Amino acid sequence: MIGPARIRGICAVLAATLVLGVVPALAQPAARHDDSPAATPLPLMPRYLLMDVQGRAVTQEDFRGRFQLVSFGFISCPDVCPTTLLEVKQILDALGDQAARLQPIFITVDPARDTREVLREYTAAFDARILGLTGSAELVRRAADSFRVRYEIVREPGAAPGNYTMNHTAGMVLLDIHGRFLARFPYGMAVRDIAERIRTEMAVNGR
Repeated sequence: MIGPARIRGICAVLAATLVLGVVPALAQPAARHDDSPAATPLPLMPRYLLMDVQGRAVTQEDFRGRFQLVSFGFISCPDVCPTTLLEVKQILDALGDQAARLQPIFITVDPARDTREVLREYTAAFDARILGLTGSAELVRRAADSFRVRYEIVREPGAAPGNYTMNHTAGMVLLDIHGRFLARFPYGMAVRDIAERIRTEMAVNGR
């Protein structure tokens, strides 16, 4: 389990290195990420039924009237996932007052280890506005399938049951105020470009 001090350390290291345009290799098991486009397009309205860090049921319908910026990942991820969440914070900051119209969501693909308590600490360490969601293995799988996100456990031969990493699709997905798919932002896309696209969508699809 990653404690609060470790989470704060990850944020500090990433904040410093992203300014220099460098993503560090942190001391965590190697993780694999799929940055390739999904083989099939996303459905018009991706769906999910999950649980927030307070234990409340949450669906895409809870954010009618607001845009949603959704990413999938896991807390033990050494680089891509924390980098993505730091970029989400930077996107929110870049949007200024318009950030109130956007709900950032982080869905764990490792519900067995990412408890609500740890997920709460993890997302809050980046930005309190990021909503962490989890659920049963079946509900997480359904949500991922709806977003065309692939993930799987990667375990070295002979490793203990709890000693594994995850292979998963990286990037972010933007939904409009009706929960309809608008765009998929690949991992590594510049924050300024994502923020500008979101501003454009808010102007065009904000009603």
